[in-house]
Amino acid sequence: MARKTTMAHPAAPLPAAPVATTLWQIRWRLWKRTFRENWELFRSSRIGPIGLAIIVLFGVLALLHPILMATVWPARVYDPITGYDPMILHPSPPSPQHLLGTDPYGRDVLSQLMYSTRWEFVLGVLSAVLSVVIGTLVGTLSAYFGGWIDTIFMRIADLLLLFPTIPFLLVLGALFEIDLFQLALIIGLLSGFGGITIIIKSQALSVSVRPYVEAARLAGGSPWWIIRKHIVPNVMPLAFLYMMFNVTAAILSEATLSFFGLLNVRISWGLMMNTAETGGYLLMFDKFWWLWLPAGLAITLLCAAFYLVGRGLDEVINPRLRKR
Repeated sequence: MARKTTMAHPAAPLPAAPVATTLWQIRWRLWKRTFRENWELFRSSRIGPIGLAIIVLFGVLALLHPILMATVWPARVYDPITGYDPMILHPSPPSPQHLLGTDPYGRDVLSQLMYSTRWEFVLGVLSAVLSVVIGTLVGTLSAYFGGWIDTIFMRIADLLLLFPTIPFLLVLGALFEIDLFQLALIIGLLSGFGGITIIIKSQALSVSVRPYVEAARLAGGSPWWIIRKHIVPNVMPLAFLYMMFNVTAAILSEATLSFFGLLNVRISWGLMMNTAETGGYLLMFDKFWWLWLPAGLAITLLCAAFYLVGRGLDEVINPRLRKR
C-alpha cells in the first residue's frame, strides 16, 4: 500500500516592513545630530555659553518689565517715560522702593533699564538681519557672476570700509531726525554693503568651484537655482557668525547717538546717560553713580555678550579652530 506523502507547503512570504523613516524624519535626525555636535563644540569654547547666558538674562529683563508694570508697579510711579514718585527727593539713591534709584526727573532707573532692553534687542536684530541678507546676496552674486557685477560691489565695499561710520551717523543725526528703525536701516545698509560682503564673497568663491556646483551647472541648473540651493546654504553659517558682531556695532552706535541727544527715542540706555550728563551729574560720578553705571554696564555687558557668542560660534564654523 503506497504511503501517502504530504507535500510541505512553502512558507508564506513575510509582509514587507512598513517604511517608518520618511525624508523629513531623516533630515530631522541629521539636524539633531549636527546640532548636538555643534553644541558640544560651542560649549567647549567656554566663552560662548557665558555670552549666551548674559543675553538670556537681558531677555528675561525685557520680558519681565511689562509683567511688572501690569501686576506690581503702578504706572504713575514706575512708568519709564512719565513716572514720578512724589514721596522722595530726586535724584534719589537706591532704596527698597527703587532698587536702582531715580533720575533727576523722578523716573525709576530700573524700570528705564528694563524697558530699554527690548529696543536694544530690536535695533540689534533688525540691523544685523538686514546686513546679513544684503551681504549674503551681494557676496554670492559677486562670487558667482564676477565681471562688472563683482567690480561694482567690491568698490562699494572698499569705500564703505574706509567710511567713518560713527562720525557719519553723528552728522546725519544732527541734520535729520532719526528714529530707532531708521537707524537700524542705515546701519544694516552700511554693514551689508561693507565688510561682510567681502567676507561672504570669499567664502562663496570657495563653494562655487566645488565639484557638485560644477555638476549642477552641467546638468542645466540655472544660476539662481545654484546660488539658492548650493552656495547660499554653505555661506549662511559664516553670515550668522558675523550677524553677532553686527548686533554689537548697532548697540554701540545707538548708545553714541542717544548720548549726544541725536536720536529720536523715548528712552534708551544712551539717553539715560545723556540725562545724567545734561544735568551735570556725570562729572560727580562717585556721588551719583546710579545715574550712569547701570546703563553703562548694560551697554558693556550686552555688547560683550554678543561678541562672546560670536567667538564661540567661530570655533564651531571655522574648521581650523575645531577640536579634533
